Amino acid sequence: MPELKSDREIAVMREAGRLVAEVLELIGRHIAPGVSTKELDTLAEDHIRSRGAIPSFKGYRMGGHAFPASICASIDEVVVHGIPSDRTLVEGQIISIDVGTTLNGYCGDGARTYAVGAIDPLKQKLMDVTLAALQAGIAKACIGKRLGDISAAVQQTVEANGFSVVRDLVGHGIGRRMHEDPQVHNFGVAGTGPLLAKGLVLAIEPMVNAGDYKILFKPDGWTTVTVDGSPSAHFEHTVAITENGPEILTVI
Repeated sequence: MPELKSDREIAVMREAGRLVAEVLELIGRHIAPGVSTKELDTLAEDHIRSRGAIPSFKGYRMGGHAFPASICASIDEVVVHGIPSDRTLVEGQIISIDVGTTLNGYCGDGARTYAVGAIDPLKQKLMDVTLAALQAGIAKACIGKRLGDISAAVQQTVEANGFSVVRDLVGHGIGRRMHEDPQVHNFGVAGTGPLLAKGLVLAIEPMVNAGDYKILFKPDGWTTVTVDGSPSAHFEHTVAITENGPEILTVI
């Protein structure tokens, strides 16, 4: 069952979310050809720890594999969970950065996709559509709506623009733990699923491929790529459902 958060808990999560946004802004200022993803990871971890917080992803386990870094850095055909390394960025790539923080016992989670220098029109459209899909999903995160309304809004935005939503990965509830109920699919039928209630906090995160929606998990247990090699984009916000509508917590 989803755990509804009190106003006090949401206030704490607002601080964790703000820190996520700070990190994404910081990283955005350093993305350029020649910069390694390990350098970006170091920037993120240093900033998170300087605020008295913990990088939620570092050491997080999935299927027995502990994630070794503080951010996910996913280039071009890597959909999510790219592991930072000495690999350097190249002009024309896109890179998705996913950041998680734990502050005062509560989590924040957010992601953005960035252009590395000048990119081709297809990649730019992919980024624009993915962000628009996130915004469409957030607009449905209101009391009395259903979870499927969020999913359907994301899917409709993506598919109307000729792209595909990843079906094997989902958004999620968030709170004291990074991943809580419910799962938030990026495809679905409007008017279906659980009712959305005040105090529900969701990490809404469209993952959108320029080609087919199928993905492949690499042997490292984390890196996830498009089967057809097409580029993928990822945007994410932590969103609280309030009496005044959706509140994005991962903002400065």
